[in-house]
Amino acid sequence: MGDARSPAAPRPSKIVCVGRNYLDHLREMGGAEADDDPVLFLKPPSALIGDGEAIVLPTQSARVDFEGELVAVIGRRLRAVDAAEALAGVRGYCCGNDVTARDLQQRDGQWTRAKGFDTFAVLGSVVAGVDPADLALTTRVNGEVRQASRTSLLIHPVGELIAFIASVMTLEPGDAVFTGTPAGVGPLHDGDVVEVEVEGIGRLRNPVRAAA
Repeated sequence: MGDARSPAAPRPSKIVCVGRNYLDHLREMGGAEADDDPVLFLKPPSALIGDGEAIVLPTQSARVDFEGELVAVIGRRLRAVDAAEALAGVRGYCCGNDVTARDLQQRDGQWTRAKGFDTFAVLGSVVAGVDPADLALTTRVNGEVRQASRTSLLIHPVGELIAFIASVMTLEPGDAVFTGTPAGVGPLHDGDVVEVEVEGIGRLRNPVRAAA
């Protein structure tokens, strides 16, 4: 399964994420209408941590948010495929947390710094044989539910999303695709414990600490 920092095997060559893929989250962030195409961004593999490892709050940011998500891990090379072929090329699914420095995201106008800090791509163990079409997604902070939604509410469903990404860039085995987060995102603080749970997959649990 790889080392503790990489639930995917081999280690992903890239971590592809999509923003604004739940209508309630889009509106929560000030948007109104769904985008015609998925909004893509990348996280560096150096941001990757696994279950139980600490999310570190960087000194450069005054507001770091959790974003619970379903993540697809690619099992074979995908390029120019349709939605059915995209789903067939998924190795399995895991819980993910797209940690975001919200103040830097708003300040920079593009998302590389806000999404790319070390420990900001959190992935759990990969589970095969899961249908991603309608799974419950729940995020808790210190035991309190902050996000509760279902993957059936994704604006761009998983197969269509992966096919769209594969029309832009070749997806390699081990690459991770974050599928988007629902409404309810909020800040993390030193000493918090954040958990992301996806029906049929399991629970991802991480402590939060301030940078030394």
